[in-house]
Amino acid sequence: MGSARIPYRVFGSGRPLVLVHGGSPGSKAWEVAASALAESRMVVLPDLSGSDAARDDGGELTVEVLAEQVAAVISDLGQGPADAAGHSMGGAVVAALAVARPELVRSLVLVTGWTGRGDRYLREATVLWRQLAGDTEAFARYSMLIAFSREYLESVPAGTVAEMAAAYRPVPGRLRQIDLALRLDVRDLLPEVSVPTLVIGCSRDTLISARYSRELAAAITGAEYAEIESGHQVMVERPEEFVELVRGFAG
Repeated sequence: MGSARIPYRVFGSGRPLVLVHGGSPGSKAWEVAASALAESRMVVLPDLSGSDAARDDGGELTVEVLAEQVAAVISDLGQGPADAAGHSMGGAVVAALAVARPELVRSLVLVTGWTGRGDRYLREATVLWRQLAGDTEAFARYSMLIAFSREYLESVPAGTVAEMAAAYRPVPGRLRQIDLALRLDVRDLLPEVSVPTLVIGCSRDTLISARYSRELAAAITGAEYAEIESGHQVMVERPEEFVELVRGFAG
């Protein structure tokens, strides 16, 4: 929309489920879960501004701008209201979408998200991430430490970790995402969410504590809460459990 060019991929058929990435290279992290979910419905993977595949003017990211991009994708599909799942910062994006364009959203799944600026630990961890932008290798290694649990990193080959880290480089889009994370605050917005909502927290997430997810659920009237024993990238670490929860809630 506007000057932005937001690509999206579609898998399967049926009622649409839009999976929205957070601060990351883009929608690729969803692929294992998306493949399973697409067995019974249409799964849509957009790459929003700040991701590697998107093209825009390079300006400051806001939750509102990203929500408008998701709205444009759903409208372009022409399939009626969609279920929308947002990971991390993407949870704030789809929550904002549900408030601004409720006719486009059937239900929400907010995955390891947070309501606002969090506590001192979260802020310091995010500030450090931003400050590592001048050291590509350190930035990538730190990204792995906050994206995955200790248990997961110890369970996969070193080469796999190196391959994943290669995608986490301090390119301008990634830094714009981190800058947005440092400003993020949707506490005033959440009470306005009126669609059925499931919040998923992750007990091994060192960046976004499960406590933040519980606070997120408490701020949305009638929201359900579930917790998975996983690090931040739950759809990579525990795809089967994640898919089961989403299917049980959103069909």
